[in-house]
Amino acid sequence: MDELMQVAIEEAKSGLKEGGIPIGSVLVRNGEIIGKGHNRRVQHNDPMAHAEIDCIRSAGRIGKYDDTIIYSTLMPCYLCAGAIVQFGIKKVIAGESDTFEGASDFMKEHGVEVIDLDIAECKEIMREFIREKPDIWYEDIGK
Repeated sequence: MDELMQVAIEEAKSGLKEGGIPIGSVLVRNGEIIGKGHNRRVQHNDPMAHAEIDCIRSAGRIGKYDDTIIYSTLMPCYLCAGAIVQFGIKKVIAGESDTFEGASDFMKEHGVEVIDLDIAECKEIMREFIREKPDIWYEDIGK
């Protein structure tokens, strides 16, 4: 497996250990991680603290984003896809989109290359979480 996606998976596991939703993300430039994060909605009582948002925040103000790639264990939702489009991130590599379809089409329509790696480990982490804590999951996706 791609070592950068493995870092995103470790971020997801960190979020789960903290009592949160197991979604992780890393922002990469020239093969180097410049930001990483995980979903912190539960931990921070913040509905906007999605993994990709946390990741972009951790990178700080880097000026341009058009030469970055964002990895996420789950296909980004519309909130996160909006940030990806807004900042001009040109490539998204997702661990999976089976448990949540996300906003792949939206990103593609805005010139973002989207790759779904369909990773079994990412799917299992999310399926187990959804089984164990459906109320938190459905709150996260607005249902």
